[in-house]
Amino acid sequence: MKKVLVIGDGCKDVFQYGKCDRLSPEAPVPVFKPVKATNNGGMAMNVYNNLVALGIDCDIVTDSGVTKTRYVDEVSNQMLLRVDENDVIENINEDLLRSINFDKYAAIVISDYNKGFLDESDIEYISIRHPLVFMDTKKKMGDWCDSVTVIKVNEKEYNKNREYLTGYALELECDLIVTKGKNGSTWNCIENFPIEDEHDVRDLSGAGDTFLAALVADYIKNNDIRSAIRFANKCAAWVVTQKGVVVVDLNKIKI
Repeated sequence: MKKVLVIGDGCKDVFQYGKCDRLSPEAPVPVFKPVKATNNGGMAMNVYNNLVALGIDCDIVTDSGVTKTRYVDEVSNQMLLRVDENDVIENINEDLLRSINFDKYAAIVISDYNKGFLDESDIEYISIRHPLVFMDTKKKMGDWCDSVTVIKVNEKEYNKNREYLTGYALELECDLIVTKGKNGSTWNCIENFPIEDEHDVRDLSGAGDTFLAALVADYIKNNDIRSAIRFANKCAAWVVTQKGVVVVDLNKIKI
């Protein structure tokens, strides 16, 4: 069994669902009546949970001190408010980082939400110690990313880092994957991978984590980046049809 290490910022995703039947008399805001709540691991924890759901043996190194609480109208699934607590994470302990035996893993997955758990030098340290490193980062990118094997970003992040990422794909001959929501994804700015089946979108929360996990899971099994992108598209397209942050269910996806 090929084993994967996930490393990065974790969080607790809380969805507080409720009813909004009237406006407050004190201000033009809805009165929210809580009905039920869900609680899931998010960010790097969500990547890890999806990999496990896809049958991948995983370890994780994270700090899940952040809590994201979303207040959602139960009927419309419209998010009214998101409250983030403890939004800055302490940097990974240097002794812990340097004690990791990267060689025992088939792949390393960096899920960096730029909350402080990993800095640029940490990511560079990780990426030069393994030949297959997948990364999704919210940081402004630069030369410290050069040894990363596969970078996955969304379209907004790509535009923010366009100058570096264009050179990354062309000059370093690595894999750059840009996700574009309902328009699917692209590989190395030259090949498009559309979403194959139409889906009604209910909630985008965590879809990027699912895409990353599915990309890794398929790639380490088949060693085919195109196959991995198609599979990741399918998994991400399914999770956005669900409420809240959920892990992929292979029984409900057309492979």
